[in-house]
Amino acid sequence: MSLDIKKAAIDIGIITKDIDAMMTFYGETLGLELEGSIPMPGGGTMNRFKVGDSVIKVIELDPAAPADAAPGGIRGAAGYRYWTITVGNLEASVEKAAAAGAKIVVPAKVVREGITIAIIADPDGNWVELLEIS
Repeated sequence: MSLDIKKAAIDIGIITKDIDAMMTFYGETLGLELEGSIPMPGGGTMNRFKVGDSVIKVIELDPAAPADAAPGGIRGAAGYRYWTITVGNLEASVEKAAAAGAKIVVPAKVVREGITIAIIADPDGNWVELLEIS
């Protein structure tokens, strides 16, 4: 039996150690719309940012998580290491992020004909790939 998919997108949850910096990064630097904030069972808050049909859940736990993820993006460790947002304004988005002080891990570059990517680290070091199809 296969999954009976009901939404043309996926949602991702990010447990943060610096909620203020992450809210600024996802809300102001990337310009994602905050859909809402809801209490987490067991303590904490889930902040839901809209990305098309997907949702990025930026979560502050109370009490805080006992450990950090391994740093280093793609080469840092096995497991989930980055995620992708397809955009129509990659160059401007990277410039805005750089001006806001975000770490640009991979500047805008063509990876194959018609596909340009860039990778930006959020304040907790999670990698966000921006992809533009021309």
